Amino acid sequence: MNERKTQGNQSGEKLLRVLEHLVSADGAQKLQDIAKTVGMNSSTTLRFVNTLIGCGYVRQDEETAQYMPTFKICALAGRMHREEGLRRIARPYMERLSDLFGESVCLAIEENKKAVYVEVLRVKNQSLMAVQAVGSAVQMYCNGIGKLFLSAYPDEELERYLENEELTAHTGHTIVEKEKLRKELELVRKRGYAYDNQERELGARCIAFPVRDSSGKIVAGISVTGPYSRLTDELIEPRLVEFRRITDELSRQLGYGMFR
Repeated sequence: MNERKTQGNQSGEKLLRVLEHLVSADGAQKLQDIAKTVGMNSSTTLRFVNTLIGCGYVRQDEETAQYMPTFKICALAGRMHREEGLRRIARPYMERLSDLFGESVCLAIEENKKAVYVEVLRVKNQSLMAVQAVGSAVQMYCNGIGKLFLSAYPDEELERYLENEELTAHTGHTIVEKEKLRKELELVRKRGYAYDNQERELGARCIAFPVRDSSGKIVAGISVTGPYSRLTDELIEPRLVEFRRITDELSRQLGYGMFR
């Protein structure tokens, strides 16, 4: 029984090796090239390729006889990135961050130029301040996660956003000058994380890191949120490396860095 199990595991690993090569390769592949790259003989490789064809993950070009992946794997990845799948995958990482900081943690995606909260993990001591509810949408320019999304905008898209978005002051700390916001976003790009320093709610602070998919795109952000009096620089700075490591782990769960 154990021997059969080991053989099954080995076959599964070989099948995945073939699929990963085809997905990451530059263009269609000859059978011999696939076999050479994955380290198997041609007949064994062909058996795995035919299995992938039968399952709809690979197709063969009729003219060149070369092999290439279909979009079925993209459909699966898309399903993984749906809101519920993202929430399920992210929850353990959010719990680790909540334990690390002792504060509430939020997960948000971008939708219609807003940061939309899809999961919120509250802690008891968060009763000193309001926390966003799941489903609520907030303006991105005055929100930590929103700034992450904006920092990834190409210049032209950012300029369109600034033309169409009214930068309203929610508190005395809200950034409402366009040039100042541009500089803030440049700082976010350089350091890789963003703050909301009482910009949307007086007395509230958050720090946010990005979550990326297999293409490197920021598909979500995770923020630790708490009262400014508790979420101090002295609390945050020694935990920045671990915060980044946790969100990087989550990104790898979504395929980030897999084919780099």
